[in-house]
Amino acid sequence: MVAAGEWRDYGMSFLKDVAIFSVFRRAAENPLYRIEKRPKLRGKQGQYSVIGMDGQILKRGADLKTVLRVLERKLIRAVE
Repeated sequence: MVAAGEWRDYGMSFLKDVAIFSVFRRAAENPLYRIEKRPKLRGKQGQYSVIGMDGQILKRGADLKTVLRVLERKLIRAVE
């Protein structure tokens, strides 16, 4: 999506208990989306989650491909 021009920048953070992939519209802003992997939640709610700019969890699950589908729906736009 960065190569397509939809997103301008991204960042990755690897902490002790979580890995975070952040997507930015511009480098100096807060992230549009955060994709987090929390292995401790694997048996409960699923280890992957997509979190919006406002902190709301948009999708959570055990399979990354399924969780990322929420971003595909948000990027679909009507063209006139």
